[in-house]
Amino acid sequence: MQVNSLLRYSRACPFLGRNSASSLNALAQVGGSNGRASALTNKAAECPMLGPQLRRGYASVAGNREVEEIHKKKDIAFDPAGTTAAKCPHAAAARAAAAMGAQRPPKSEEVNPIPERPAGTFQYEQFYQAELDKKHKDKSYRYFNNINRMAAKFPVAHTANPAVEVDVWCSNDYLGMGKNPVVLDTMKRTLNKYGAGAGGTRNIAGNGALHLSLEDELASLHRKQAALVFSSCYVANDACLATIGAKLPGCVIFSDALNHASMIQGVRHSNAKKVIWKHNDLADLEAKLQQVPKETPKIIAFESVYSMCGSVAPIEGICDLAEKYGAITFLDEVHAVGMYGPSGAGVAEHLDFAAHYATRESSSPVPRSVQDRIDIITGTLGKAYGVVGGYIAGSSDLVDVVRSYAPGFIFTTSLPPAVVAGAQVSIAYQKECMSDRRLQQLNTRTVKGRFADLGIPVVPNPSHIVPVLVGDAALAKEASDMLLAKHHIYVQSINYPTVPVGEERLRITPTPGHTAEQVEHLVSSVDSVFNELNLKRQADWVAAGGRAGVGAPGAAPVEPIWSDAQLGLQDGTAPVQLAGGRQSTVTDTAVKVANKRLTHLIDVGPRLGSAEASA
Repeated sequence: MQVNSLLRYSRACPFLGRNSASSLNALAQVGGSNGRASALTNKAAECPMLGPQLRRGYASVAGNREVEEIHKKKDIAFDPAGTTAAKCPHAAAARAAAAMGAQRPPKSEEVNPIPERPAGTFQYEQFYQAELDKKHKDKSYRYFNNINRMAAKFPVAHTANPAVEVDVWCSNDYLGMGKNPVVLDTMKRTLNKYGAGAGGTRNIAGNGALHLSLEDELASLHRKQAALVFSSCYVANDACLATIGAKLPGCVIFSDALNHASMIQGVRHSNAKKVIWKHNDLADLEAKLQQVPKETPKIIAFESVYSMCGSVAPIEGICDLAEKYGAITFLDEVHAVGMYGPSGAGVAEHLDFAAHYATRESSSPVPRSVQDRIDIITGTLGKAYGVVGGYIAGSSDLVDVVRSYAPGFIFTTSLPPAVVAGAQVSIAYQKECMSDRRLQQLNTRTVKGRFADLGIPVVPNPSHIVPVLVGDAALAKEASDMLLAKHHIYVQSINYPTVPVGEERLRITPTPGHTAEQVEHLVSSVDSVFNELNLKRQADWVAAGGRAGVGAPGAAPVEPIWSDAQLGLQDGTAPVQLAGGRQSTVTDTAVKVANKRLTHLIDVGPRLGSAEASA
């Protein structure tokens, strides 16, 4: 349609009515090259009449362009006239992208366009767009899939279409406690008695008996004097490090190179001097500790399990250096609580497994155990425990300093009572029930073993994380999209800046609820995607000299944190992998213990019995 002919519609269209033919011609020339839509076309996309039609067209064109790129990568002849996303056998991801593009609801800017700012003023929207363009250009733009967990079926979820179900293989609800019937029943009963929200900050009307009871439970779990609950562990890490680092005079914080963003932010907010030491490198840490006077306050901040590579810190060695050079230790157990140790207190507990198991009914520390030597432990309620929230645990005075000074704790509404109650019974349940974390570990071993048999490259580590190395951002996303669209498997791709460029990966996290059939479907599907996209396998990385620990020359085998004896593989008590659609069981003793925890506070009706919980 010629621009002049558009003016016939100027009375019906406000945009056309206030623009001349020359203005419209100018808009038609802006940005309309190299396959990009012109400014006039972008304006038309805001129209409630033309917008839906244009979106369908964009989706089709985008899908066909992606098909062309796929053919180029595979060195397959492409016929632009006869090959489309709908027909191409190589383009499951392109078909899915086209379908999602055609069906998506209008963006808010299409319904409520932002008015143009006057010339000579700062162009905020253009700035925002330029920042987003940078993310697209370096392949670090994050795409969020529409995945909806179902309590009755997890680890199965549905997509934006409730009729389309997928197996979830990247959830951090590591033990499936988000669907545990004891947790759900407790939260329902608490909701009925105490309502939806906490009603205030901890300082003003939001400090209830349930919050205090949860903090006692957490202190007991880690055998510390006190604990403090936060809205998330991101906030807990940030608030604790910022507060303690700022209060200690002249403090120097030694931070592991792979520490989580929450810890990095906490160090920044403390304004303390920061020293970064090489990941898990005790020699480098000691060399840097030696440069600071012994009387200077020092914090060594690190994680037990690093979530993107699965590596585990040399905790005992770090404690030795802390004592030698007068530092305190700050250990993030976010990816370890619930997963390791006889009580689920994390890797620090697990390292003295026998001693803690023998005294598991006690909340007193095991003297000189690794857990006892850690000064500050942080953890989450939102991963293995299946709810939401974070916490710190340590000495009474340290916790009270954070409680009294940390803005991230003081100036925010406290967690809802139902969430707090659900978290506490989840912790109590896992204290009594090792079968979930043992079965999770067995499923992890199975997946890693099956991948090894097929040469699918897994970053070697001793933990429950299964990072499948891809080594290219675009291919990692394409593999994730293909698994979802073609195989109904959801595994998120992990790209820069979460991992270094060239070490992009698929991060897989088995749960105890994954059945043998689901494991085989995952393995065969990943194998198929590796073939279809011609991704590098173990032998290819060996030939290339290795990357991210995969194919590294002379690398020694990695032993899992959980030994065969601890898993029950030697005495025949190991839990049996689920098969034939059988759901994971609920342990009778753990149900009884969890039910007793909060009876005096929330028992307003019939309580879920252990037989019902197992049904």
